[in-house]
Amino acid sequence: QVQLVESGGDLVQPGGSLRLSCAASGFDFSSNMMSWVRQAPGKGLEWLSDISARGRKTTYADSVKGRFTISRDNARNMLYLQMNSLKPEDTAVYYCTKFPWTSNPRGQGTQVTVSS
Repeated sequence: QVQLVESGGDLVQPGGSLRLSCAASGFDFSSNMMSWVRQAPGKGLEWLSDISARGRKTTYADSVKGRFTISRDNARNMLYLQMNSLKPEDTAVYYCTKFPWTSNPRGQGTQVTVSS
């Protein structure tokens, strides 16, 4: 079955950077588009970014465009999210998922807290 394990979340100061990782197994990772979503405290899921199966096409939500970069390593079945210029409003649990995120399971998530 699909298994997704996110990691890399931490407490970071505003303006800082983090790199999230997602280890995927149980499906043909290299043939699937992938996504990152997040859920802030008391809010619903927010889509952040998609990446095509071979990593040649990426899309971003306006809220993270220019600050976050999605990437993947198909040889290692890994998905990444490089997050720069972090803001307090980026505080959330971050999840990776197969595309489309609305109809696919997520991992357990990794907590990102942006605070001074």
